[in-house]
Amino acid sequence: MTDRQTYAHQVQVHPQHTNHTAGVKSLLPRNSPSTSQVLAVVTLLPVGGTLLFLAGIILVGTLIGLAVATPLFIIFSPVLVPAALTIGLAVTGFLGSGAFGLTGLSSLSWVLSYFRQASAAIPDQIELAKKRAQEMAGCAGQKTKDLGQTIQSKAGQAQDTTNTHATARDTHTTATRT
Repeated sequence: MTDRQTYAHQVQVHPQHTNHTAGVKSLLPRNSPSTSQVLAVVTLLPVGGTLLFLAGIILVGTLIGLAVATPLFIIFSPVLVPAALTIGLAVTGFLGSGAFGLTGLSSLSWVLSYFRQASAAIPDQIELAKKRAQEMAGCAGQKTKDLGQTIQSKAGQAQDTTNTHATARDTHTTATRT
């Protein structure tokens, strides 16, 4: 059992056989993107690009501000105050830049997953709507059929009643003549 122990520094490598003859075509998707994927990309690119652009501008502004302010703080102030202000501004700039960058990337990820979930749910909703429409059409057809039968039976009863009264009247008229 001791000869089969594995330690953390021991790594097992399993060779992977890849087909290098396919070239660049193996990297391309096998089918074309769907309309929801195209819509997601068209929507995500401006939003994510704008947020990443803002993150870059804030980063560049922070670096320029540090380059300009650091010598002025060192020359015109005691050493500890400008150092604290410089570090505070640098940290604020880097955190702001990182926050905008992460917000841009996470919003891109969220919108992409939202579109994927929405595009997966749409066929189910359409199928459910079709079933409901078919059920309602069947129910309306059955009610129409029942109503037609009721009207037909009442018309038949009215006809029978009219015929019965006419026969009784004819019988009564014949009996009075005799």
